[in-house]
Amino acid sequence: MNTEKLLRFVDHTLLSQTATPQQILRVCDEGIKYNTASVCIPACYVSLAKKRCGKRLAVCTVIGFPNGYNSSDVKRYEAQDALQNGADELDMVINIGLAKSGDFKGVQREISQIKDVCRDKILKVIVETCLLTEREKIELCRVVSHSGADFIKTSTGFAGGGATQDDIILFKKYIEPHVKIKAAGGISTLEDAHRFLQLGASRLGTSKIIRLICERSENHELSDTSY
Repeated sequence: MNTEKLLRFVDHTLLSQTATPQQILRVCDEGIKYNTASVCIPACYVSLAKKRCGKRLAVCTVIGFPNGYNSSDVKRYEAQDALQNGADELDMVINIGLAKSGDFKGVQREISQIKDVCRDKILKVIVETCLLTEREKIELCRVVSHSGADFIKTSTGFAGGGATQDDIILFKKYIEPHVKIKAAGGISTLEDAHRFLQLGASRLGTSKIIRLICERSENHELSDTSY
């Protein structure tokens, strides 16, 4: 897969607590220039990003981020506010404590409520794989499959672990065909990105891919090299 095609699967991400408006605008400009799938930015900057991107690039933001233990009412409000401000896609963190306690019906109910708010907008569900057992991951594949969500996503990148190849293999085995997979957290090389896509991911959440591409091209232009 050449670099240009790879970038179409990237959610170009800046979710740092210290992200400034100027940095958000730069990320938007990079996403537009390199034709990424979206930019994924904090909710407070959705309106700013949408004004910059218009219809040229999807704007994604996060709900219940990064811990997931906001009340369902708060998450619904976050989703409504983000969509009113122009968000095209939402990445929500599940209530991980409910999953750890075995209340998967509660997890599914909350996801479905957020999807009802999203309607035709894309909803990605972050399950934070580094905090889960294999059995819990398998059960959450079932939950997300039946929730109405569009994607299952590995990680926030804020919990001490990110996407692993084993997790993508497990998701691919247990998720239903209508649900897509987003790998996020710790994707630090072009080779890793390509491998995640080969294993079945349809999106990659990363802040590093464009920087790596720029480093490989003195003129910051897309290369025809395949990885």
